[in-house]
Amino acid sequence: MSTNFFERQSKARRSTKWLVVMFVVAVAGIVGAVAAVAAGVALSSNDGSEPPDMGQLIAISLAAGGATLALIVLGSLYKVAALSGGGTTVAEAVGGRRIHTNTSDPVEKRILNIVEEMALASGVPVPPVYLLADEKGINAFAAGFSPSDAVVAVTRGTVEQLTRDQLQGVVAHEFSHILNGDMRLNIRLIGILHGILLLGLVGQIVFRIAAHSGRGRRSSKNSGGMYLVLIGLALLILGFLGTLMGGLIKAAVSRQREYLADASAVQFTRNPSGIAGALKRIGAAVFGSKIEHPNAAEVSHMYFGQGVREGFTGLMATHPPLESRIARLDPEWNGKYPPLPDTPSAFVEIAGAAGLVGASLVGDRLPADVVPVDVVDAAANQVGNPTEIHRTYAHELVERLPETIVAAVHEPYGARAVIFALLLDRDKAVRNLQMETLSRLMPPDIVKLTKELAPAIDRIDVRGRLPLVDMSLPALRAMAPPQYREFSQAFEQLVEADDRIALFEWTLHRVLLRHLRPQFESARPPRAAYYALTRLGGSCSVLLSVLAYAGNSPDKAAGALAVAATHLPQAKIKLLPPGACSLKQLDEALTELARVAAKHRQRLVEACTAVICADDVVKIREAELLRGICDMLDCPMPPLLPGQPVA
Repeated sequence: MSTNFFERQSKARRSTKWLVVMFVVAVAGIVGAVAAVAAGVALSSNDGSEPPDMGQLIAISLAAGGATLALIVLGSLYKVAALSGGGTTVAEAVGGRRIHTNTSDPVEKRILNIVEEMALASGVPVPPVYLLADEKGINAFAAGFSPSDAVVAVTRGTVEQLTRDQLQGVVAHEFSHILNGDMRLNIRLIGILHGILLLGLVGQIVFRIAAHSGRGRRSSKNSGGMYLVLIGLALLILGFLGTLMGGLIKAAVSRQREYLADASAVQFTRNPSGIAGALKRIGAAVFGSKIEHPNAAEVSHMYFGQGVREGFTGLMATHPPLESRIARLDPEWNGKYPPLPDTPSAFVEIAGAAGLVGASLVGDRLPADVVPVDVVDAAANQVGNPTEIHRTYAHELVERLPETIVAAVHEPYGARAVIFALLLDRDKAVRNLQMETLSRLMPPDIVKLTKELAPAIDRIDVRGRLPLVDMSLPALRAMAPPQYREFSQAFEQLVEADDRIALFEWTLHRVLLRHLRPQFESARPPRAAYYALTRLGGSCSVLLSVLAYAGNSPDKAAGALAVAATHLPQAKIKLLPPGACSLKQLDEALTELARVAAKHRQRLVEACTAVICADDVVKIREAELLRGICDMLDCPMPPLLPGQPVA
């Protein structure tokens, strides 16, 4: 692909600004038209015996325009507030039902496994999956403000009619929207356009009231009802124009991003026939990609395929033509759609045990304790750019985890026990203190399960610990609010129990809280507040000093930091003494640095990798620590593997 993660993030933000500009222009046009209509109605009521009162006409125009502006703005603000729940709100609005992570349905398990693999390969938390059970069309979407509150929604037709390769292509397409910042843009688009669409609804109401009251006043010479009918009709027309503008804005914003998501899916899976095959299935299916739910049009720009009727001209189509997308993916396509199989693909694969097969990467391709320096040194290029090798690795990693751990992490009780076990200290005395703390704060069954799982967790390779945190999130998000508060309190006290938590375990702790809090607390992703690193020398020094001490011997820390400083010429970087870069100070530094504009976060990632690579030996723990730090900077990094592209 021609652009990296940071450039795509910046482009998404520029698209948001362009969206606001288009919205302002559309609103200005609608408000001006309403003001003109109001003035025209007022003029038509003048019998000509007296010249029109210009002051009164201006007042009427301003009042009508102001009321329209207030309606649009308040309507948009209301919708934005209603969508504050993120992806869950959007999925439920179109009839989505959450698939529980411990489901016994093999079709549902198949889609959960694919989404989990894609998330672990991408370096993002595993999102909840919603099923649109009543939808026969083949479609899907990702929704949310950030990876922390993202969901993936799929229709019944998608999970049943597509092969595993095709389903992987669709899911990879949706993960592109998660990684590229499209979700935030799409969800804002719903809120912003709602106010414009509301105008047409008000016009319908006014028109019906006027028409109804007019039937009762036919014998009357009172023409008020007629004026009300005219106002309602004018609002209907303007509302239609507003809907047209809204459709054009959605189309302008989303079409090119669909092409980009298709290309990203091919990069992710290295299998153009997968996503191309899914698109061909849409062309062959009776229901195509149609979504029947009454609210389908509201989120039409989010779908994998064109979910609603696009009109006669296609000007308001939120997606490129199906044939065009297929031709880009499969230049040899003959233009014919292959017929759908008599038995849905999901049932064929499940019955034939064609489930999960992948090449071994964990044991055969990775050294026991190190990652090649050239791979880590190119880490910034890997951010937001997962490939097939990462997906295969993620699958094999999950396959090699103990079955008891995998089963536990997929249900709320077990997931809590897994997280607690991950934080238990290897020192027996400290571990006993932690278990006493846990026994005071958590139900006995969770304490018992934590003890049972701890030996298996202790044996898990370090490269499996961060993925376990990501895998636990869907189940933990299913907790009730009181359970979350109980879990959060126990979690914090477990971390603080020994007063000397290790840096990597602290990172696991912060990553989990960062992605779990948006589900239960009023927490939105940090907005960019720094467009240069000039004023952030202190925070950069804390972060890089912590990494310098973690990845190098004390006598070489200064040299490692000096190498990293070359990547941040705008900031004044210095090696801080260990006492000046505690975990609390690191937390504050990362909170501030997460608000840096995307292009500067790329330099931060480069500086962090330079510190870790300074001694030419990169241990797996260091590589995973780098991934955790990048996660907290909102830079999702795939696993760092030998054999992956580094350019």
